[in-house]
Amino acid sequence: MNCKICSNNAKLYFNELVLNKYKVDYFRCGHCGFIFTEEPYWLDEAYKLPINISDTGLLFRNMYLAKMTACLFYLSFNKDGKYLDYAGGYGVYTRLMRDIGFDFYWNDPFCKNLFATGFAAAEPLQKIYQAVTTFESFEHFVSPKEELEKLLAVSDTVVFSTNLHNFLQPVEKEWWYFSFGHGQHISLYTKESLSVLAEQYNKRFYTFGDLHIFTGKEIPALKMYLIKRTGKHILYEYVRHKMQGKTMEDHYYMKTFENR
Repeated sequence: MNCKICSNNAKLYFNELVLNKYKVDYFRCGHCGFIFTEEPYWLDEAYKLPINISDTGLLFRNMYLAKMTACLFYLSFNKDGKYLDYAGGYGVYTRLMRDIGFDFYWNDPFCKNLFATGFAAAEPLQKIYQAVTTFESFEHFVSPKEELEKLLAVSDTVVFSTNLHNFLQPVEKEWWYFSFGHGQHISLYTKESLSVLAEQYNKRFYTFGDLHIFTGKEIPALKMYLIKRTGKHILYEYVRHKMQGKTMEDHYYMKTFENR
């Protein structure tokens, strides 16, 4: 079996019951550490609910990501440009970013837009965005390269989240991120595998915690340090103060549709 990231040899790592009934093989690349399943024939069943019921961290995660990315975009990108949240779920993150003041739009063909109604991205998606964000989606990709190419067709910068495992350490099957119960996590990355992926597309790779960036831009080390250390608190409050939130602007815009 060839690795889906670096094409080197990937060996059978273990097998486990997925959705409590399908015995599934997991493979691990000996070169970059990428872990992936056999062809995921169970996905139609796994996605009866697009967002699984065990994702209790959805709201907390969106609030955290909104703070960190607001600092990133304010310091290193055009704060007045357009941004896209791809696979945006219920629209929580898009709404939060618009409330902060960023011109964000939502896209997700598999989930209902509950919180960012009126701000769905125009189809077909065009390369008009400063950055595309996509959170907790890379682990769902059957073909990571193909999906990344779709994202890079929208923007030269992709900001995403996914939990990483340590290439040098054995990965216990008890690691919660495997998520055998809902069967949606079929691609698990290391820092090394993401670095290889970025290099293949001639992108710089930045990472801190579970937040990662592929971009053609050079982000100065000092800015990255400030975001990492103060993005959740001091720096975010500064950005929030300097930006002009779109909450009321969007309110009046949406009111024009009420009686149509």
